[in-house]
Amino acid sequence: MTDDRPAWARRIAAERQARDWSQRDAVRALRAHASTELPAEDSMIRQWKRWESGQAPNDFYQPIIAAVFGTVTHALFPAPSRRDGDKEILAASGMETLEIVSRLNRSDVDGATLDALRITTDRLCSEYPFMPSAQLLIEGRQWLRRVVDLHTKSLTLAQHREVLALSGWLALLVGCVEYDTGDRHAAESTRRAALSLATESDYPEVAGWAHEMRAWFALTTGDYRGVIAAAQAGAETAAHHGVAVQLAGQEAKAWARLGDRRQVEVALDKGRRLLEGMPYPENLDNHFVVDPSKFDFYAMDCYRLVGEDRLARTLAQEVLRAGTDFDGTERSPMRNAEARVTLGVTAAREGDLEQALIHGERALQGERQSVPSLIMTSRELAAVMRQCYNTEPAAQDYLNHLQDLGREKPGFLPS
Repeated sequence: MTDDRPAWARRIAAERQARDWSQRDAVRALRAHASTELPAEDSMIRQWKRWESGQAPNDFYQPIIAAVFGTVTHALFPAPSRRDGDKEILAASGMETLEIVSRLNRSDVDGATLDALRITTDRLCSEYPFMPSAQLLIEGRQWLRRVVDLHTKSLTLAQHREVLALSGWLALLVGCVEYDTGDRHAAESTRRAALSLATESDYPEVAGWAHEMRAWFALTTGDYRGVIAAAQAGAETAAHHGVAVQLAGQEAKAWARLGDRRQVEVALDKGRRLLEGMPYPENLDNHFVVDPSKFDFYAMDCYRLVGEDRLARTLAQEVLRAGTDFDGTERSPMRNAEARVTLGVTAAREGDLEQALIHGERALQGERQSVPSLIMTSRELAAVMRQCYNTEPAAQDYLNHLQDLGREKPGFLPS
């Protein structure tokens, strides 16, 4: 039979079952997370049954349910997203790209031009998950040069600061794509440039993301203490910005790889509380916006590493659901790839080599990849394959495929 319940109703049932909870157990957990007295237990159990059947909880219960399952309200109960593009640039600024460039060639810069540049920068950052790396790198560098050239124009102090900030965002984007394609040295140089621009413009959010990139670089190269140091430095710099949530997520990933389960939970809870207190993002597609569903992605990675396979699998399925449109188009191909690796790892640990290989190979097939991150997570599946299926030819084929991917980017060759 087709399960036509809302996705959130299916998820809270799956989350409960992954913890081996009865509905009574779930209600008791709900009561433990509530700050005020709730109705009697039997009444709440009836209410819980209605929720799992698809009757939406009200605004009072939604954040409590999210806290019970260690996530945030809008990850469970998402608001509609909005996709930006060239039409939005034209509607907001009245200018197409050609006109923006022609205005940049004038001796001075007006507010409309800066508005158009802000929207263009937002669009480019929103194309990060979809646009082919080579194309995004070319466009990102072109716009970065154009914005940097504005420093030769007549600018007010406020415009000067705005131009520095826009340069910082574009440098962050270019650095991310450089790292995705395996150009570690260029990525680090670009990251440092972004941090310098953020310092000069006194723009803590850009600085926070520069620290987050350092944490990401350290994570994918096995420097887990470096991840923690970068995450803590970034959190101190940008404590009140969304990047602080991602920094907490990176810190949790590092603690998971160091085997410290308690610190994993501390870091995840810190990120969850920060995100729960922030307004819902206007543009979920922007790479430098931490959307609620991304928090589930962090938790998935951590639970896989600490061996909580049922929780990791449940979250991986949720990441794939949230990252795929109704027509099968992948909105978050890089997150989806890591979710498939997670499903592969849990299947391999449970003795299902066929499913492990299906998920593992599917993860390596996406056109838009972050090679360092994909190799890092695939390395865990490779370890299970070597341990449990070393004599299986199909497992060897997967290991050879992963090795070939590593050879294409020598700096990230898996061990």
